[in-house]
Amino acid sequence: MASATMTSETPTIIQRARANRCNPTSAESRLWSLLRDRRLAYKFRRQHPIGIYVVDFACPAIHLVIEVDGPSHNNAEQRAFDEARAEYLMFAGWKLLRVPNEHVYQSLGEVEAAIRAILEP
Repeated sequence: MASATMTSETPTIIQRARANRCNPTSAESRLWSLLRDRRLAYKFRRQHPIGIYVVDFACPAIHLVIEVDGPSHNNAEQRAFDEARAEYLMFAGWKLLRVPNEHVYQSLGEVEAAIRAILEP
């Protein structure tokens, strides 16, 4: 059984999610243009709180999280944080797709194909 922190968000997490929505990275904005308005037949949320974390994009209907990784994800501290978050999300029943910024900029069609492969198995 999941703990309370797995299913409930604190006001601080919700505030952080709202603030992040106001300041997306250019890669997040580009990917959001693909995901918004059910363009892939599923509703996605951006900067969505899940427990103690805020994820870039979430599709609650199929428990899919999409994370867009920029250069900051290359340092050891951020990698450790990302690994802990991935464990947490998987334990809570979420699938995780990590997409590097470069793929969003250079091969959005391939990113879309990878997302569709998860959405339409």
